[in-house]
Order: sequence, then C-alpha cells, then structure tokens
Amino acid sequence: MKSDTASRLALNEMTRRHFIWLTSMAAAGAVAGCATDPVTGKSQFMLVSESQEIQIDKQYSPLQFSSDYGIAQDKKLNQYIERTGKQMAARTHRAHMPYSFQVVNATYVNAYAFPGGSIAITRGILLNLENEAELAALMGHELGHVNARHSAEQMSKGMLSQAVVGSLSAAADMAGPGYGQMASQLGQIGAGALLASYSRDNEREADALGLEYMTRSGYSSNGFVGLMDMLRSLNKRKPSAIELMFATHPMSDERYQTAVDAVQTKYQNAQGNPLYKERYMDNTARLRSIKGAIDAMQNGEKELVHKRYDSADKQFRKALKIAPRDYTALVLITKSKLMQENYRVAQHYADKAIGIYPQEAQAYHLSGFAKLKLRKFEQAYNDFNRYDQLLPGNPNTTFFKGYALEGMQRREEAADHYYKYLQVVKEGEKAKYAYQRLVQWGYVR
Repeated sequence: MKSDTASRLALNEMTRRHFIWLTSMAAAGAVAGCATDPVTGKSQFMLVSESQEIQIDKQYSPLQFSSDYGIAQDKKLNQYIERTGKQMAARTHRAHMPYSFQVVNATYVNAYAFPGGSIAITRGILLNLENEAELAALMGHELGHVNARHSAEQMSKGMLSQAVVGSLSAAADMAGPGYGQMASQLGQIGAGALLASYSRDNEREADALGLEYMTRSGYSSNGFVGLMDMLRSLNKRKPSAIELMFATHPMSDERYQTAVDAVQTKYQNAQGNPLYKERYMDNTARLRSIKGAIDAMQNGEKELVHKRYDSADKQFRKALKIAPRDYTALVLITKSKLMQENYRVAQHYADKAIGIYPQEAQAYHLSGFAKLKLRKFEQAYNDFNRYDQLLPGNPNTTFFKGYALEGMQRREEAADHYYKYLQVVKEGEKAKYAYQRLVQWGYVR
C-alpha cells in the first residue's frame, strides 16, 4: 500500500540500513560561551541562554505537572501559593523571569523548579509545613536554583537527563524510585523523570539564597530551620514519602547545621520576624481536612511499588471514602487495576477521574490503555487523541494511537504513527513492534 504523504513515500523508499541510520540521528546542538552569573556577578561557562531556559521550561514543566496528577483544583490554595511566591520572586536576582507557582496533586513530599521559573509544590509537603515562614523557606530554596541557573549549568556540563535537553525517548523508563517498571509498562512519563538532580554544592547555594530571599521578604529565619528539621524528621519516620525529594535534593546533617549557624549569626536579627502560622493554617484548611486521604494514598503507593495490590487497593479505597472526588486517588486505583490486568474496572475508575477533572491529561492516557486491552480501539484512539491535545510531547501516545488505528484496520495511518514514533524512540519493546510492523507491511525494505 502506498501513501500520499511525503513521510510515507520516503519511508517506502528506505532500506533497513538507511532507516536505522536515520532514526538514530539526534537533533541537538548548542553554542558554547560565557555568561555572567546573576548571583555572584562572575563569569561562568554556559551553553544555555535565558530564552532557552524559558523554552525548556514551557516544553517540559506541563509534562511533569501532569505526572504529578495535575494542578490542584483548590483555587484558594493555588492563589495563596502564587501570591506568596510572586512576592518573594520580586526580591530575587532574576526578578524578570516568568515565574509561576503551582500546587500539584501528588502526595509524595517534594518541591521543584524548572529553569524558566515554573515552581511546583506537592500536596504532600504542604501538609508537613507548620507556617508560612517554612513555606517561604521552601520557595526560597527553589527560587535559589532558578536564580543561580543550576539546571542550565548542569545542561551545559552535560549532566542533566537527556529527557530534558533532547527528547522524551527515555522518559517512560526514567521514573522515581520504584516507578520505572510501572511507568514503562503504561507508557507514561514517570514521577521525577524530568527533574534535575542537584549537587551538594547546588543545594548549599540554594539554601543560602533561600535564606536571603525569605528574610528579604520579611519572614522569620527560623522558618528555614523548621523546614530543614521537618525534612530530617520525615526521612526517619516515612522515608518512602520523601525519597524522590532527597534523590533530586541531597540532604545532609551538614546542610542542616549550616542553616542553623546562618540563622544564629548572619540572620539572627530576622529570627524575630513573623512566622505567619495562622495565615498558613487558614489557607491550607481544605487540604488539611483530607490529610487522612493523603496519608492513605502515600501508603497505597508504597504498597503498589512492591506489587502488594490488595493492600494498595485497600488504601486507595480508604482515601476515596474520605475524599470521594479526589482525582489522584482515582488515578492511583486505576493504575493498580491496570497492573493487575483488571481492565474493565480500570476503565471505570479512569473514566470517573476524567469526569471529575476533564482538563487534566493523565486519566485519558490510562483510560485509553485500558480500552486498548479491551479491544475498544476507536474509543481508545479518542482518549489518546484527547491526551495528545491536552499534553503534546509524549511519544508513547503516538505509538498507542498507531496501535489503535491498526486495531481499526486503518493500516496506512497506523504506519504513519509508527514511523513518527520511531523518529523519537529507537529502543524498547514498542520500537521493536513498530519497526516489525513497518517491515511486514512493506514500508521498510
């Protein structure tokens, strides 16, 4: 069968050797140069321009936010976080950056920043903070990473994940601890796959800047010590909830002691500034009202990683009893049912999640996966297509759309999708399947 598009005509004319060579090429490049460190004023080796930082942020932060179950639907909480963050950002070394501050629905304990200024805080960590000064310390630290250009520095040294600086070809297999296999099977971007992993030197500098920014903003420097103490304590009590944060933000007793020393010396006068505990509690009241559900989801995720599905489902059902319309709980039980190959029940929960949060992409992907397994190819294609509209950039969606089209006997369109997928992903079971189909159908000689 011949195609009327240029890509398919080119594909028909390829030899296997030419095809393998073409799909192995990577479109990447940067111009070496020097830049002025916005914090120190000194010259630094930098391959990434500020405009590139912003573009990388725009391209990849939505994917990470969705892997964290989307932006929280609590508008009051999001407005509070955005307002607090913007007030602090105005007092940083790069106040002109297009900062945004989001609460994401994930239940693990973390906060992270993308290089253009998109900063996210999980529901899990918000529940462990005691006051607004600790929140300011957390935000200040992430602002420190953006202002010191730590992600750009790592990209320049070739240390950051290829998933961030090039393509998403490996993203499904680069998940947080314990999630690699699950993400790979479902064709999702894993938790933490797109986050920078900072060095201890990066963390020290971000700590110092965080203290500077929060005290400039009028907060008690004791908030920083409170944040550090909470993280250390939580790591001892519930290490699984915080392991991704410590994987990307290395913690040490030395970091904690350095913060204590700075607060008692350089920032001693700021200790008397307000903590704003009451204001924090007022604005997080709705979140704290479902703390039991968040705890249950954390426990369920731990069980799910270890494939203890009955225990995981029990925790997720407990969460849904407390918070029946919680999108994250519905998506988590969907994942559990998919891993158990209970596709009909998985579809039920995924469709329920879509109904509750139709603007968020992840549930469409999971629903589509379940429908593929149930051979509901047209419905599956529609789900993946909607996912692609909401969140373009995941190559696995292209593969699954191709698979659905194949199931609908639309071979020519399926071949086009498989070809596009292979332009991005070169290895793995999906790539092998796509290539074999193109050979069988005569598109590759």
